[in-house]
Amino acid sequence: MLKSINPYTQETILTFEEETTNDVEKKIKKAHKAYLDWRFMSFERRKNLILECAEVLKKNKNLYAKAITLEMGKPISQAIAEIDKCILLCNFYAEQAADFLAPKEIETEAYSSFIRYEPLGVVLGVMPWNYPFWQVFRLAIPAILAGNTVLLKHASSVMQSAENIADSFTEAGFPEGVFQNLIINNDKVEAIIRNPNVKAVSLTGSKPAGSAVASVAAQEIKKSVLELGGSNALVVFEDAEIDKAVDICIQARFQNTGQSCIAGKRLLLHERIYDIFLEKLLTKVYELKVGDPLDEETYISVMAKEELAEELENQLKKGVEEGAKVILGGKRKAAFFEPTIVINVTPENTLFTEETFGPLLAVTSFKTDMEAIDLVNSSEYGLGVSIFTQDAERAKAMIPQFEDAAVFINAMVKSDPRLPFGGTKASGYGRELSAQGIREFVNIKTVYVNQYE
Repeated sequence: MLKSINPYTQETILTFEEETTNDVEKKIKKAHKAYLDWRFMSFERRKNLILECAEVLKKNKNLYAKAITLEMGKPISQAIAEIDKCILLCNFYAEQAADFLAPKEIETEAYSSFIRYEPLGVVLGVMPWNYPFWQVFRLAIPAILAGNTVLLKHASSVMQSAENIADSFTEAGFPEGVFQNLIINNDKVEAIIRNPNVKAVSLTGSKPAGSAVASVAAQEIKKSVLELGGSNALVVFEDAEIDKAVDICIQARFQNTGQSCIAGKRLLLHERIYDIFLEKLLTKVYELKVGDPLDEETYISVMAKEELAEELENQLKKGVEEGAKVILGGKRKAAFFEPTIVINVTPENTLFTEETFGPLLAVTSFKTDMEAIDLVNSSEYGLGVSIFTQDAERAKAMIPQFEDAAVFINAMVKSDPRLPFGGTKASGYGRELSAQGIREFVNIKTVYVNQYE
C-alpha cells in the first residue's frame, strides 16, 4: 500500500494499492506496442498533442498545484510556478524539437551522408518527490516528442501527483500506452530495467539510487541518464553588488524549503565583505514568511517528510560538534525545520562535505580567487556554481577552472528548457533539456550513400 501523507498535518490524503508484477508487465507490453506506432506518427501530430497537454496543465493548474502542496509541503505559490514551468517546457519543445531532431547533412566523399535521430523505444523514468511535476515533464516531453514512450516510477509519497500527470496526458488525447504511471515501490525497478522491451532509464535522485540503477542498466547494456545530488557553492567576491547577491542567495538556498539538488548550499564569502553580507542576509532570512504551505504568502514550510528533517538535524548536530556555529534557526519540530544559517564551516566539516537537503546554509570565508575556486571544486558534487562579481573579465577567467557542469554569474543556478542541465562527478551524467536533452534517448543513426554511374 502506497500512501500520500500531508507533511504539514500528518494526515493521510490518499492510499494506492500497489500494482503486481503481472500488472507492470502488462503496462510494459502496452508501452512497447504503443511505441511501434508512435515512432512513425508525424512530428506535427506529436507536437499538437504536446501543445494540448500544455493546455490541460493550464486548465488544471490550481488543482495540480494543490496536490503538490498537500503531498510534499511545497508552498502553494511555488507549486503553481512549477506547473507554469512545465507549460513553458511543453511550448518550448513543441516549437524547437523539429529543428533539434532534423537530419544533419555531413560532407564526406559520399554522394550523400547524414545523421538521423530516431527513437529508442520504451524509456523508464525513476523520479523524486521534490519537484513532482517538473522532474517528470523535463524527461517525458522531449522523450515522447522524439518518438519514445515513457513509463513513470514516481516517488511513492507523491503518487497523487503521478496519477495527475498520467491523467494530463490522457486528457490531452495521447494514444494509450504512450505515457503510463506505475504504482509500485522501488523493489520492482530492477526487473523493469532488465525487461527486454525497456530500452533506457533516466533517474533523478540520490547518489546511492543512481549507483544502483546505473549498475543494472550497465549489466543490460542500456542507456542511462543520472541527475543526482548537489552541493552548489554561492561565491560572493568583494566587488559584488551585495544587496542583489543577498536576495539571489536567499532564493537559491531557501526556495522549495531548501529541498533542491541545485540549491546553493555552501555560501563562500570574501573576507572583506563577510560581516556586512552576513548582517543583511540574517535580517532578510529572519523576515521570510514561514508557515502553512497553502497560504499564498508562505515562503518556507515543512519539509516533505519528518525523517528528512531528522536527517538534517543530525547533520547539523554533527557539524556543530565539529566546530560550526548556528547564528540563526537550528531547531526542528516534526517535519518543520527552521531556516538556519551556520558559520565557521571549514572544508572538513560535515555541513561542507555532505549534501544538506533542507533550509540550512553553511557559510565559509575566503581570501583569494584561487582559494574560492579550490573550495568550490573540493566537493564531490558538480552540478553548478554561482559567482557574484561586477568584473566580467575576472568572471570569464574563472569559468574554465570550475569542475561543475554549470557556471552562473550574478544569478542562481537553475534549470531552463533552453539550456542543457546535468552534472559532473557524483552529480551524475547525461543531460536533460535543450537540444542535448532530446538527443539523449535517440539512436544517432549514420547514413552513408554512394551513387554509381
